[in-house]
Amino acid sequence: MEMFSSRIREGNFVLNEKNYSIKWTTKQIENGWKITGFIKGKPGRIEFFKTYSSKKILINNWQSWGPCKVINTDHLKLPRQIDDNWQYTTSLFPDIFEKQIQSDYFILEENKLYGFLSSRIAHPFFTVQKNAMTAYIDYFDAVFDEYVPLETFVILEGADESFLLEKYGELIAKENNVSIRKQSIIGWCSWYQYFLNLTWQEILKNINLASNYPFEVFQIDDGYEKDIGDWLIVKDGFPQLYQMAETIAKSGMKPGIWIAPFCVSESSSISQNHPDWLVKEEERPKVAFRNWDHQIFSLDLSKSEVKKWLYELFSTLRKMGYLYFKIDFLFSGAIPGKRHNGSTPIQVFREGLEVIRKAVKDAFILGCGSPLLPAVGFVDGMRVGPDTTPFWGENVPDEGAPAAKWSLRNAITRHFMHRKLWLNDPDCLLLRSEQTSLTLNERELYAYTCGVLDNIIVVSDDLSLIDDQSKEILNKTLRLISGSAFVKNIMSTDGYEIISRGTKSGDVKLFVDLEKRIFSLEIKTER
Repeated sequence: MEMFSSRIREGNFVLNEKNYSIKWTTKQIENGWKITGFIKGKPGRIEFFKTYSSKKILINNWQSWGPCKVINTDHLKLPRQIDDNWQYTTSLFPDIFEKQIQSDYFILEENKLYGFLSSRIAHPFFTVQKNAMTAYIDYFDAVFDEYVPLETFVILEGADESFLLEKYGELIAKENNVSIRKQSIIGWCSWYQYFLNLTWQEILKNINLASNYPFEVFQIDDGYEKDIGDWLIVKDGFPQLYQMAETIAKSGMKPGIWIAPFCVSESSSISQNHPDWLVKEEERPKVAFRNWDHQIFSLDLSKSEVKKWLYELFSTLRKMGYLYFKIDFLFSGAIPGKRHNGSTPIQVFREGLEVIRKAVKDAFILGCGSPLLPAVGFVDGMRVGPDTTPFWGENVPDEGAPAAKWSLRNAITRHFMHRKLWLNDPDCLLLRSEQTSLTLNERELYAYTCGVLDNIIVVSDDLSLIDDQSKEILNKTLRLISGSAFVKNIMSTDGYEIISRGTKSGDVKLFVDLEKRIFSLEIKTER
């Protein structure tokens, strides 16, 4: 193992290069090593650490939808082709991803974990090529006249992989002074039934039916807004936003709303009236991705007027009565591009989240499509996988595309984040037996796994389609929450064993095999 081309050992060190200077401290900790330090100058992308790589490793993507999965480095096909419309959901550095194995923030192998505890200024990531593993820290084009902190790095070893992941999560939480809400969320969301065909009549129908369920939150998803970026203007057929919140609140549930706060459509009033508010590339607004049949641009979160607009938007929604905010497509706030000041994309992304946090006060924030490590400490919950679907997804590529199978897999492999960094959102349960290709077994497998993991539980069905069988799946799932869960054999490709102690049903052991689509559930009730 080498740190800045020297054998890793305890002590204080200094490295002066042409464009930057680093001073760092390496010390031994329980189960391994910890490296902290400072850097100044114009570092760009620095090679931080190097070692040999195992063939079997668990790799992680930088944002919510990307995979966290076990791979065999000999069997991965390279080079790869990236969809230009979604290149930044695949990687912050698509040119690297196409040619090398890449993992963001950490890599896990047999009895050893390499990982960064922070991403406050730079983006840390790993590459694996020809059995060599290299850790990088990318500072983009930023120049630091004074020393700024390095992203803290740890090497953990000498224990079971599942234990090392849990330990890693604890160290991230400590490094970032995370405070976790004790109570999880049980709710309803419109998206996976109605998508963009949402109407106010359907919302009213489901509000009335929701009285038969233990939902605490009723969240309106995408489909109410006139355009991406014009969030306070609703489509024809919808009442004003404050009236929507009032209607939900009168039913006894907390009003929830979906918003993609760092995105603006090319057709939005912001794009038309404030082109100077957008991240640039060659003096033109940079396309972050393409969706809703439009080019989508990113707000330049380094500009004071943008942050003022963002604060006013969320404080207005909070005053209207919204207490649950699903903020989506957050990766767009951190894409490379020209901004107003010399801050890195990671710095301005965090500044944007800080503005939202201050504006909504004690309301619940659920991150989605979000860079993971930079969001620690700002959100209460986090989607940890791709969108679920009303089909299993056996033929869907495992690179972040929507599929129930991959959504659930990520909920398992990223469980170490739950109740340490935030509350994990595995994405919505789909319980209906109609308008879906999910079998009864698949719906049970998904729901019970989310329950045993003690995840956020949100249903996304037209409640008029929920039959007695579907209600029983939900009721059984809710009897499996509130336990302390641990995922064993995290590196297995033959299924996972999840132990949860202290659930509402007692101690639970769940075996789940996503490939064979089988599960077994054992419940040891207290006497």
